[in-house]
Amino acid sequence: MKNTFQDLRDPVRDMRVMTNGDITESSFIDMIEEGSGPIKQFFTYYKCAIMEVETKFRVLNEQFSLNGESNPIEFIQSRIKSYSSIIHKLNDRGVPVTLANMEENLSDIAGVRVVCSFMDDIYRLADCFLSQDDIFLIERKDYIEKPKANGYRSLHLIVAVPIFLENEKRLTKVEVQLRTIAMDFWASLEHKLRYKKELSQEKLEVLRGDLKRCADESASWDRRMQEIRDYIETNE
Repeated sequence: MKNTFQDLRDPVRDMRVMTNGDITESSFIDMIEEGSGPIKQFFTYYKCAIMEVETKFRVLNEQFSLNGESNPIEFIQSRIKSYSSIIHKLNDRGVPVTLANMEENLSDIAGVRVVCSFMDDIYRLADCFLSQDDIFLIERKDYIEKPKANGYRSLHLIVAVPIFLENEKRLTKVEVQLRTIAMDFWASLEHKLRYKKELSQEKLEVLRGDLKRCADESASWDRRMQEIRDYIETNE
């Protein structure tokens, strides 16, 4: 039976108290720029976790190639959530800004996006990734099967991955997003257009409708391309 996130959390040295009190956004950013030890160490954990996850997907991509299959991954992107976004998210939840609260309440400080050629590749990669015994699934959200109201589609996995440092091993959360090229193209443009604040409410509503139709058409392209690939593979 696959381990759960809780199975390994207790034995790992927990970083509960790295800064004791609530701090402001400006103070937090100042501490980062000044190279505050606990904060620098905190974000290093997430950077290391990203490297672990990226490596696992790159190895899977190479394995498929060795098996004579086409590489399912088009590209991989990663990011650490911006400091201001982290603080604003905690403020929105009414949670004091401490490192312990960041670790406990946020699942997307570290993010990895895997862009695939076809929809089937998404689920195949996700299954292979989650079957590894050192990956611990915390939450799965399938926005491909059940898209968001605006048309957004992607498979989200919140996982915990162990990272091995000089004197410790600890689990760190990473949000993994898997999507097709078409899904990624739509999401990227939607994100840029969402912040065009100078538009009137009426025009924004029209824009939302147009974006939703584009998302549906994009999903139709994905399904058709999958059907074409399936046909080619079954008739070789």
